[in-house]
Amino acid sequence: MASEPSRFAFTVEARDGKARTGRIIMRRGEIRTPAFMPVGTAATVKAMKPEAVRATGADVILGNTYHLMLRPGAERVAKLGGLHKFMNWHRPILTDSGGYQVMSLSDLRKLTEEGVEFRSHLDGSKHMLSPERSMEIQRLLGSDIVMCFDECPKTERPRDEIAASMELSMRWAQRSRDAFDAGGEHAAGAALFGIQQGALDEELRQRSAEALQAIGFDGYAIGGLAVGEGQEAMFATLDFAPGQLPENAPRYLMGVGKPDDLVGAVERGVDMFDCVLPTRSGRNGQAFTWSGPLNLRNAKHAEDTGPLDERCTCPTCATYSRAYLHHLQKSGEILGAMLVTEHNLSFYQQLMSGMREAIREGRFADFAADFRRHYLSS
Repeated sequence: MASEPSRFAFTVEARDGKARTGRIIMRRGEIRTPAFMPVGTAATVKAMKPEAVRATGADVILGNTYHLMLRPGAERVAKLGGLHKFMNWHRPILTDSGGYQVMSLSDLRKLTEEGVEFRSHLDGSKHMLSPERSMEIQRLLGSDIVMCFDECPKTERPRDEIAASMELSMRWAQRSRDAFDAGGEHAAGAALFGIQQGALDEELRQRSAEALQAIGFDGYAIGGLAVGEGQEAMFATLDFAPGQLPENAPRYLMGVGKPDDLVGAVERGVDMFDCVLPTRSGRNGQAFTWSGPLNLRNAKHAEDTGPLDERCTCPTCATYSRAYLHHLQKSGEILGAMLVTEHNLSFYQQLMSGMREAIREGRFADFAADFRRHYLSS
């Protein structure tokens, strides 16, 4: 009799410098790392059918606790069979905790030890989000990878405030762990990730990493970056932050990012990413290519019969010209957003696949140098 698929297992299959490639095995499928997760904020990756998202090469997508708790509501999603059935995505889903979105509502929320009381940006209704409620919402959604509840402070805040915020997040991490473990059948089949905080400070991040490891998580996220500090400061932090986290667990850099961010972060030992950039850019006429980003609204594309990217194998590049995509963008046609989003997500997955292969073959440094030479020279 075949054994039941693993709840969660992570294996590093090859290393090249700090870069590594492997796989996460879960009941709903495998996730190849380094992995990029398309963002499905409100139970949809914008402008894409779920089967089209999978066709780009995506193994896992991200759903958003804050938005789904407000509309249509976690209890309703559970009543309708869970998030996977609701949106017709039957592979792994990672849900964020809602903390980042709530913290961004600076004028609409009140932070206490218990959690965050806030008003909905939709209708002004009052809600309370705590570690326990965040775990409950993610359980109702049926998330495969659950994120613990944390505070994400701005990096420019004074160090004592960053420290106090980090310590609060570590107390919330323990409460998240306890609430998740009480989740019965869901906890038996899902994974829980902790989130390292500490802004740009190496000592605070070390303390955070030690606190999280004492609690114990399946994976560890690097939080509090990509919040306006700039790539140089982010990379300086990534020079030490991934190495503070366990070798035998995946490392997830939240909310990143641009293609050159991904390459630099993989170079520093990161395994997982998510970002709205490829889908948001697709809706606004920006396409990512191996030669750098391009603006399809630019008049120089109006009579260009070539594809978006000669190296790309996606359906958009195989079928449509830059001239046609320029026309769709200038005309405000929905198809323009669909086709460029499909290309962007495909490009991101081709980039991740290329990095995985380069790491396995021991040529990641050459891959990264070649990528930068072409991408950043545009």
